[in-house]
Amino acid sequence: MSSSPTPDAPSVRADVWLWAARFFKTRSLAKQAIDGGKIDLNDGACKPAKAVHVGDVFRISRGEERLEVEVLALSEQRGPAPVAQALYCESESSIAARLAAQAQRKLVGAMAPPGRPDKQARRELRRLKDFM
Repeated sequence: MSSSPTPDAPSVRADVWLWAARFFKTRSLAKQAIDGGKIDLNDGACKPAKAVHVGDVFRISRGEERLEVEVLALSEQRGPAPVAQALYCESESSIAARLAAQAQRKLVGAMAPPGRPDKQARRELRRLKDFM
């Protein structure tokens, strides 16, 4: 975590950095996520115009995904994915938690029925309902 950077230290707006690092498709979506409380900066609330410095830590919630990333570099321009990935480093605990949640979702999805019941399954359901 950064400790009160000097006023002349380079900085970028939070919504611009999140867009440039490809966490959100547009700057507008990044701003909406920040306003909606989905983004924390250095364990505190974040605003779209908040200055981001190298060493700051973001906690990002996108849908069911939870990420914790440290800012390694600043950029105001959105570039190719390899360049964007060089702007941040995801913490080990964040990676482990994300992979565990992904595996859990796969297990839950495997237990769900494949879709609408076919003719045979509908007959079986009717028999069960009549039985009860």
